[in-house]
Amino acid sequence: MRIVFLAPFGIRPKGTLIARMLPLAEGLQSRGHQVTIIAPPYTNPEDSGRLEILRGVRLLNIRLASRGAIGTLQMAWRMLRGAMAEKPDLIHLFKPKGYGGVAAMLLIRLRRFGVRLPPVMVDTDDWEGKGGMNETEPYSAAERLVFAFQEQWLLRESDGVTAASRTLHDLAINSGMSPDKTFYLPNSVDDIPQRDGGKARNKLGIASEAPVLLLYTRFFEFNQEKLYTLFACLRKKLPEVRFLVVGKGRRGEEQSLRLAAEVNGFSDALVMTGWIEAEHLPDLLAVGDLAIYPFDDTLINRAKCPAKLTELLRSAIPVVADRVGQIPEYLAPELHRLLCSPGDVQEMSARCEELLRNRPLCRELGDFGRKFILQHFRWSDSAAKLEQIYQFICSDGDR
Repeated sequence: MRIVFLAPFGIRPKGTLIARMLPLAEGLQSRGHQVTIIAPPYTNPEDSGRLEILRGVRLLNIRLASRGAIGTLQMAWRMLRGAMAEKPDLIHLFKPKGYGGVAAMLLIRLRRFGVRLPPVMVDTDDWEGKGGMNETEPYSAAERLVFAFQEQWLLRESDGVTAASRTLHDLAINSGMSPDKTFYLPNSVDDIPQRDGGKARNKLGIASEAPVLLLYTRFFEFNQEKLYTLFACLRKKLPEVRFLVVGKGRRGEEQSLRLAAEVNGFSDALVMTGWIEAEHLPDLLAVGDLAIYPFDDTLINRAKCPAKLTELLRSAIPVVADRVGQIPEYLAPELHRLLCSPGDVQEMSARCEELLRNRPLCRELGDFGRKFILQHFRWSDSAAKLEQIYQFICSDGDR
């Protein structure tokens, strides 16, 4: 099959293409299909109009247009033309919004008017509309209305939906998509060699005997005060502990954490790296003996399929997490006792203290987690499932 993926934005600096679209495209190509990704590179305008090969997959960055309503239509038309130039058997839109969403809506409408065009599927990996990501992003009121409308329309009118979480699967059906054309397709992992973290510890100035609690995050998914309380509590009980924080926030959360560390007495235990290039992450994650995954019980979080959690588990790091949404499904049965009631900082603190005092147990539980996720959530298996989905959708359209 010839398949086109419509991307929501450019390859840089966001990680959506790397985290979900690209491994699926690679897996499909390994099964004999041809995949082209078409992206509107407004996040990386220097790539406007550029064709590149990314891990063997063709990525076409369309030529950018001006902002505004006319520019939106120009961008959508260029994505549509780029898609049709590939003569695809199927088009798959990733995220039901934005320029790609307009292009997909045009394609669907043209099909309804009798124009012979390939089926159009939609992939959803976040809830964008009411109660979702729209309310956390700095969009205008008009943009929020448009994105919410696009999401509902595309989830209802497309030829099929792939959903990255159980909650999104149910939301797609509630939006009007037929249950037999709504498919659960969670984020997965590829196997990579395990790292020992020793060199990274030395570089960060963390002693080999110090237990390390890792937070790999974008910060916005949980209440920050909970984090401050947790770190302060653990610092009092385990003076030798070190807190390694990997990631970058959106609203200056790192600076707020540093200030809280000074006020609450854990500043000398805090090590912050900021945003890290993907190729350096495995070595850095290997520094952690234990990770936390705080996750508020919100619609946004219940709809998520947390890729960062899968990376932690693949790194053989046990994770103390809030029992929200997809999280329990990713954990081996041996790790379910590490799940906490959302918002219960004392429960999370107790779980962390128990494990940080027993680093051999951490390694044992980390091995359970790694084996489980590699057995049940592999991108190669996801690509095989997606191939079957495409065959079903295409055969249904032929009838």
